[in-house]
Amino acid sequence: MTTQVSREPFGTLDDGTRVDRWTLESGPGGLRVRILTYGGIVQTVEAPDRDGARGQLALGFAGLASYAAHGGSYFGALVGRYANRIAGASFTLDGEAHTLTPNDGRHSLHGGPGGFSRVVWGARQVDGGVQLHRVSPAGEEGFPGALDVRVTYTVSGGALRIVSQATTDAPTVVNLTNHTYLNLGGDGSGSATGHELRLAASRYTPVDGTGIPVPGAPADVTGSRFDFRAARAVAGSYDHNFVLDGGVCAAPRTVAELYDRRSGRVLELATTEPGLQLYTADHLDGTLTGTSGAPYGPAAGLALETQHFPDSPNRPDFPGTVLRPGETYRSQTVYAFSVRPRA
Repeated sequence: MTTQVSREPFGTLDDGTRVDRWTLESGPGGLRVRILTYGGIVQTVEAPDRDGARGQLALGFAGLASYAAHGGSYFGALVGRYANRIAGASFTLDGEAHTLTPNDGRHSLHGGPGGFSRVVWGARQVDGGVQLHRVSPAGEEGFPGALDVRVTYTVSGGALRIVSQATTDAPTVVNLTNHTYLNLGGDGSGSATGHELRLAASRYTPVDGTGIPVPGAPADVTGSRFDFRAARAVAGSYDHNFVLDGGVCAAPRTVAELYDRRSGRVLELATTEPGLQLYTADHLDGTLTGTSGAPYGPAAGLALETQHFPDSPNRPDFPGTVLRPGETYRSQTVYAFSVRPRA
């Protein structure tokens, strides 16, 4: 069935910039995803449960003003130039030191306070979806090089595919991700910590108290609470990068499966990336209210952020994130939704 694509106004920022909302729908009662040109935000993800009832699964806000006021939660956001943290908000590339804008203590997080999640993107319709585009000027948040970025969201059947590409006019570092929090039971249905998670990850990167990977090789998950190689319920607090088996791949391979027994919904996640950040949203304290009208408490949704590793620009032992003129950065992630029948 052909995906239906439509556009509508979503609001205006304080400076008068218009923001649009794009809707991608695979068919009546099927997967429906709404994308904002502000921050490349995935506002809603609607998928049927085992009884065929379509529910809204993504944490997010009903109006533009809330996204602008509470951008630090990164609900649904397109994150860059560098997803996750860069220690000390600085790195050295080709012998030249670069100082970034700190926004997580002394570190840079998700591209800094004016990162990709806080800007309005150009948009055009493509087959089955929408492509967002912008040029991040040289020096934005301290990053070198002008970065030309295109991120394409398409829906086909029960799957949302996100394809990111970028080129630069000077050596720089790039690490893009999507920061959608999902609750397969439905937005506002309570904690997602009962979801069962399976990860194709035999190692993870231990971090210090500020979220920066500690020196040394990634740790083996065996016998630890980080071992999700066999599906089990998510319990406790996580904000950690898992080293995905297989490393960087040319085509997406399945790396994770998330299952909610109540609704029967299943998310199968495939990516070309070498890492996945599991974040249980413990910063949520009930003060923010989502599209359902219910307040968001801790673990109201889980973020599964496909990415390169945190602080890679300062860690030559990690997979590289340097992009040079003449090269093209490419990344793909696929969110495929299905259901399991009652046992």
